[in-house]
Amino acid sequence: MLPDTDLCFVPAAELAARLRRKELSAREVMAAHLARIERLNPRVNAIVTLVAEQALEAAAAADEALAHGHVPGALHGLPIAHKDLFATKGIRTTLGSRIMADFIPDEDAPVVAREKAAGAITIGKTNTPEFGAGSQTYNDVFGETRNPYDVSRTCGGSSGGAAVALATGMVPLADGSDTGGSLRNPASFCNVVGLRTSPGLVGQGRWSTLDVAGPMGRTVADVALLLSVQSGFDVRSPLTQQIDAAPFRGPLERDLRGVRVAWSRDLGGLPVDAGVAAVLERQRSTLVALGCDVEDTDPPLDVADGVFEVLRAHNMALTLEPLYDERRTDMKATVVWNIEEGLKLTGAQLRQAERERAILNTRMRQFMERYEFIACPVSQVPPFPVEQRYITEINGQAMGSYIEWMRSCSRISATSHPAVSVPAGFTADGLPVGIQFVGRYRDEFGLLQFAHAFEAATQFGERRPEI
Repeated sequence: MLPDTDLCFVPAAELAARLRRKELSAREVMAAHLARIERLNPRVNAIVTLVAEQALEAAAAADEALAHGHVPGALHGLPIAHKDLFATKGIRTTLGSRIMADFIPDEDAPVVAREKAAGAITIGKTNTPEFGAGSQTYNDVFGETRNPYDVSRTCGGSSGGAAVALATGMVPLADGSDTGGSLRNPASFCNVVGLRTSPGLVGQGRWSTLDVAGPMGRTVADVALLLSVQSGFDVRSPLTQQIDAAPFRGPLERDLRGVRVAWSRDLGGLPVDAGVAAVLERQRSTLVALGCDVEDTDPPLDVADGVFEVLRAHNMALTLEPLYDERRTDMKATVVWNIEEGLKLTGAQLRQAERERAILNTRMRQFMERYEFIACPVSQVPPFPVEQRYITEINGQAMGSYIEWMRSCSRISATSHPAVSVPAGFTADGLPVGIQFVGRYRDEFGLLQFAHAFEAATQFGERRPEI
């Protein structure tokens, strides 16, 4: 058997195959990951609720089932951590809020249920900011989650605990969610892969066209494997539909010669830190070397900020108004502000936002008829000090709110197109930087193929944190 450290960095797809062939037992895999959590989690605070005994019992049951001829699922025996926004039956689910600190759900969220049905074993919950609001993972229940590449820095968010757990080898797979960058930003900050899916591909358990659930992993193939399980029809999620998920579990290789790529340095004028810009600029030649036809151009996103900020505020008020009415003083100031922005909205403002979203969708569809992919920044800044709650200025340009510094992600969210963050290099200070690839609507498979080719050519994700 491999040493614990090596075993914990075996790609999830390979680990799953070895478990099915009985070269490894689920007990061995679980014990190795629990040992790593015990060793490293106190330094980074990624996993905030650990169910070690339950996980070991489930691993034993998985081994017994396989020994008796049970046909294993795609994730058989793999430890998985769930974002603390997702309901987990019988396991504390706080949403990073003091208000919900003692909440224990009586059912699993759709994404959790699908993962467990495929054989994944819950190991615990990963940290998230309060109600998932903001790209900095801290809250009053569990505190701050730290970046394993520099523990004085933030890991990003809101799926920050998931990204750190993956980067440190504490889990082989993790789930997350994304409204304005919450799968992509922490992936960029922690040198892992995070995929924002098209709305409706992965069930959320409610009607939503802005926030989505999706997979995170250390490799693109691992993300594809997890997506194959997460995606599909769920009766609790009205936008979902039956799909053929088999391609996500197959080869991702593709010849990219002649593929047209829009290279957008700032998505139409956003301020981007010079260190981040320098890292990304070096990767333009990688796409050219892969045979892509790369053109310098920006997608038509001029109305995206208004669309996103209105619809986000509306969603915050829609979901959190009852708690706001009863427990406002127990909420962080940025959440209160965002709810109040939603409560102030008029019907005319909502109608205008929906009109502009339709215009944005049409313009993006036309743009993506010419270009199959867009390459652009994930985050406009590198990981910043963990004590800093959000970015207030970039290159001398003031940010008007706690979410404005993430417009490089939220502009893409407003289009409903899938987007993935893939490791793209490191700053002079050794901090990770991801690149964002955007695909055509509902073409997650094509996007993963493209990301896989870039990953294979660069291999930045192989660089582990020294922690």
